[in-house]
Amino acid sequence: MSGASRFTGRRDPRLKLLSISVAVFIADRLSKTWILHHIYSGQETTVIPHFFHLSHVYNNGAAFSLFSDTPSPEKVRWMLIGFSLIAIAIVLAVFLKAGRRVNLTSIALALVLGGAIGNLYDRLAYRYVIDFLSFNFFSYHYPDFNIADSCIVIGAGLLLLEVFRAPKSAFAD
Repeated sequence: MSGASRFTGRRDPRLKLLSISVAVFIADRLSKTWILHHIYSGQETTVIPHFFHLSHVYNNGAAFSLFSDTPSPEKVRWMLIGFSLIAIAIVLAVFLKAGRRVNLTSIALALVLGGAIGNLYDRLAYRYVIDFLSFNFFSYHYPDFNIADSCIVIGAGLLLLEVFRAPKSAFAD
């Protein structure tokens, strides 16, 4: 708690924002645990025919299964773990500074932080990330993903929105 918050009796908004990150992590863990116990690896269950399925896929690569066919998957795994740790540290540092107010940027950072921690957990605990949301658009099968991935993408999208909404004077000089 910051000094000002301690004396005014107001709560530090970063606690609310961190609760978003924790909620993302918990939702990610619960959904992946449910998939592990209800859908066999490599199988899928139809939710909306020809459009949405729950699947059970192991992704040992990066987003959209990039690098999953590499000849040295263990090397890629450790590189992704290292990248995740650096990204989490950077997002957490920015979050702690920007999170003094609840706004679109701080909410976006909370979503990214929770998602990054969720996927890092998988890489450390299982050696791969569990993906289970499977969509088909006409004849195109979108790469399977999970709740953590969704929150990272939503958070990144919100950050981009903030960049484009920033006043032009912020870019002057």
